[in-house]
Amino acid sequence: MSSITTILLVDDEKEIIKLMEIYFLNEGYKLLKANDGLEALDLLAANQVDLVILDVMMPHLNGIETCIKIRESYDVPVIFLSAKSQDIDKISGLSIGADDYVTKPFNPLELMARVKSQLRRYDRFKRQLQSDGNIVEVDDLIINFVTHTVTEDNKEIKLTPREFAILRLLATNRGAVLGMDSIYQKVWNEPFMESKNTVMVHIRKIREKIEKDPQNPRIIKTVWGIGYKMESAT
Repeated sequence: MSSITTILLVDDEKEIIKLMEIYFLNEGYKLLKANDGLEALDLLAANQVDLVILDVMMPHLNGIETCIKIRESYDVPVIFLSAKSQDIDKISGLSIGADDYVTKPFNPLELMARVKSQLRRYDRFKRQLQSDGNIVEVDDLIINFVTHTVTEDNKEIKLTPREFAILRLLATNRGAVLGMDSIYQKVWNEPFMESKNTVMVHIRKIREKIEKDPQNPRIIKTVWGIGYKMESAT
């Protein structure tokens, strides 16, 4: 989580946005505002967001559809806002990926409490995984061995199973130089048999996905004549 917590509030009711903006700013949060799901997805793509508050009933792209889109690429807490209070509505919202559900009209202090609770839960979950050795952070990259996901600024980077296996191997041996033969044997589980090009092609594809400048990699370094190693930028 960044030093300044960023909340994305998505609602087509301007009065709610104005009201909650006062509370969020008083808590020291940065607030991003969207009136519909399409705007929300654009803001998510351009900013690092720590939590999303999402109205269910909106024009263009409703909250349910937006949440499904968010869950395809982002690992971020989502709280639904809805005028519907039936249990089936809450269950539907939670089943498609929301973390909490607040019924309109709501007490702003209750919503703030729910926001803080979700932020604490996600932060605690992340620290637990790190302490168990299940998360590795390299620069802005987060590699989660439990969920088999790679994220940067809360946005998931899609890797193939073999690409993830290579990245995991390098991440669990940070600082150590791994030869191409070693990488191939451990990832493909078969003898090396002069398969340098296979490893090189996969490394190139991984770099294209995770490096800001693949031609000048900062995460996966080449050790000429030997192989590769992973290290964070200095």
